[in-house]
Amino acid sequence: MTEKDNVPGHVAVVMDGNGRWAEQHRLPRLEGHRRGARIARHIVEWAADAGVRQISLFAFSTENWARPKREVEGLMALLATMLLKELPKMQKKGVRFRTLGGIDALPEKARQAVDRACLETRNNKRIDLILCLNYGGQQEIIEGVKLAAKWAATRDDPEQALANLDTDTFRSFLWCAETRPVDLLIRTGAERRISNFLLWDAAYAELYFCDKYWPDFSEQDFLSAIDDFTSRERRFGLTGNQLA
Repeated sequence: MTEKDNVPGHVAVVMDGNGRWAEQHRLPRLEGHRRGARIARHIVEWAADAGVRQISLFAFSTENWARPKREVEGLMALLATMLLKELPKMQKKGVRFRTLGGIDALPEKARQAVDRACLETRNNKRIDLILCLNYGGQQEIIEGVKLAAKWAATRDDPEQALANLDTDTFRSFLWCAETRPVDLLIRTGAERRISNFLLWDAAYAELYFCDKYWPDFSEQDFLSAIDDFTSRERRFGLTGNQLA
């Protein structure tokens, strides 16, 4: 499949349920995250095979720092280890690794692994893997407002510049400025919310909720989400007759 077959160009995923999956199987919560990391690797391959060009994974939110210290430390160690382990496969599969969020706040080893993965895969073109780390949609918009204010201050008429600010220009101030708008947002774990994820870019996204915990998410589940997306009529404020 390709983009002309109505495949979403950008898929975003809230990978929810790792901890609950582990508790259900009487395992440490970190084991759930390890299993979830393996599914994250697979979904990038499934997306690339389907013709998706960008996939954003909500790996660690700004709110996740409030989790138990041991779990946070384990997540950061897992991030550093898995990234370096997967780097040769990303190169082979044509995956360009990118990030969204406050990367500077990550522990040194995790930050170094992120920087290395971004650098070494920068020329890959098959699919973009965008890992959202220390990310929050509200925080992204606040930072965008700050940049917009600085931009307006450099104009001849700052007040008029802000008055004429449109959505395209404002988006250029956001962390997501160089990514495509989200077409399909998938959430696992039986929750029905997007939890501060890509708030600006998901404005017109199609939402798909899967009751399975993330470690149980399969290729068939992903393809079901893609099929659901392709069956929908995306009107963007127009009528069905106008689209026809």
